[in-house]
Amino acid sequence: MGVSVSVQPHWQVAGAAPLLSVDSLETRFTTPDGVVNAVNGVSFSIATGETIGIVGESGSGKSQVLMSIMGLLPQNGSSTGSVKFNGRELLGLPRDELNKIRGTRMAMIFQDPMTALNPYLTIGRQLTEVLTFHQNINEAMAREQAREILEQVHIPEPAKRLNMYPHELSGGMRQRVMIAMGMLCRPDLLIADEPTTALDVTIQAEILNLLAEQQAATGTSIILVTHDLGVVAQLCDRILVMYGGRIVEQGNARDIFYDPQHPYTKALLLSMPRLDDDPSADLPTIGGQPPNLARLPPGCAFAPRCPYVFDACLAAVPPLREIAPDRRKACLLDHLD
Repeated sequence: MGVSVSVQPHWQVAGAAPLLSVDSLETRFTTPDGVVNAVNGVSFSIATGETIGIVGESGSGKSQVLMSIMGLLPQNGSSTGSVKFNGRELLGLPRDELNKIRGTRMAMIFQDPMTALNPYLTIGRQLTEVLTFHQNINEAMAREQAREILEQVHIPEPAKRLNMYPHELSGGMRQRVMIAMGMLCRPDLLIADEPTTALDVTIQAEILNLLAEQQAATGTSIILVTHDLGVVAQLCDRILVMYGGRIVEQGNARDIFYDPQHPYTKALLLSMPRLDDDPSADLPTIGGQPPNLARLPPGCAFAPRCPYVFDACLAAVPPLREIAPDRRKACLLDHLD
């Protein structure tokens, strides 16, 4: 499929502080096999009304960045660094204080709605519980608001769907329910972890249009994590490319797609099918395997798979350096061929 890169409108006021600022985020998991270095010195920010995409292969650390931001790590996980939301530090915040922010100011759409939704509760019950907990309104008002939000995400017969259980809905409709749940309290920041996984391309397009529609109506900022570059091309203003738990390239969507400056970004783009490709030709792949996050190499984590590798790449981790305004890469090469 071909990729069309759109430019989204910005709600950000010039000079305004970022809505979310992540600085030197490190996330570790203690396992029987050793310490897993899932996130390694990740820094970025997102402005009000902006959409950023975080892309990379499975195991690159994308989802763990989100879980760290939301304070949803398991007991064997810990984060250091800084995560500031509207200037307030979230790392180390007591759970009751964090719960006042999650669901109201920040909300998350999880990767698999079938596991994120409670199979024993009706859709209506799960939506109204969010409202009664966070907004302290009565059941009747909550149910009406739940019906309205289902209507806004284009679920047919919303009043009827309130009485149904998750297994009675299609995959696309369950994902719409997850978006509705995330948007119920009109959050400032919506975090979406692989929101179109396992959906066919038609439903994917509908979900992405729905996210864009909700953002246009509310000014919500969106962080979108995905391995699908076609998804970020449609929705995102800026893109962060992750590999081995680190950001290896970042920039606006148009620059990333039309002028990739890290070998990994270039390899990802080449592995995407295009409408103008020769249908008889093999699709390029990235040779080798992603790095073991419990035993990262001393140099560039992509070096074992990189066609441009040279001795210096193996000696130390390349810093994420600025190569143009709002454009950075973690590669020792000045330019790619």
